Amino acid sequence: MILDDIRIVLVNTSHSGNIGSAARAMKTMGLSKLYLVDPACEVDSHASALAAGASDVLGNAVIVDTVADAIADCALTIGTSARSRTLSWPMVEPRECGEKLVDEAVNGPVALVFGRENSGLTNEELQLCNYHVCIPANPEYSSLNLAMAVQTLCYETRMAFLNQQPKKVVEEDETVYPSSKQTELFYDHLEETLHNTGFIIKQHPGLVMTKLRRLFNRARPEDAEMNILRGILTSINKSIK
Repeated sequence: MILDDIRIVLVNTSHSGNIGSAARAMKTMGLSKLYLVDPACEVDSHASALAAGASDVLGNAVIVDTVADAIADCALTIGTSARSRTLSWPMVEPRECGEKLVDEAVNGPVALVFGRENSGLTNEELQLCNYHVCIPANPEYSSLNLAMAVQTLCYETRMAFLNQQPKKVVEEDETVYPSSKQTELFYDHLEETLHNTGFIIKQHPGLVMTKLRRLFNRARPEDAEMNILRGILTSINKSIK
């Protein structure tokens, strides 16, 4: 499956809880390949607790020494960057990032790389990437924690994947609805019945029929349902004669 060839790479993560939360974020979007580059913490019980039901993603995580090791067999690598760099690099928006990862994963492994919690990726690490992606958060408060960033970009990746799936054939709606003329005959029948019961006084009809029209138009009875309603009205008229 395409999503199996999209790996999430976390670099030098310092808090085990962030690793667990990232694993959970991945699994909710159908991603399972987690690579940890020189983690600055143990994958401990705290990580497992925050991974919740994603302990399999956490347990199968691959630990390597460098970013180069993590992406060695990847034909496409996109690095996350929250700040401008001295050396400009091809940038993609989060949506385009997901699309590129899904398109390229058809041919083999691809990677999405996340940097350290406090300083992100180094320039050298970013230069190993084909593209950089930045989440366009509120410039007045752009503080995204690691798991939030992973969740956001994994979501875009999943949406790109789903958009490539064959669309389900929409079954033709065979419901039969009454014609406009039939509907008007129903309203005439309804109004006549309400007159007969005394619910509406002909000299002072008010807005009752207008509101009932709005009600039934909103409900949009099917042809069979309209026939039932007409039958009820006929029954009422017979009983009051």
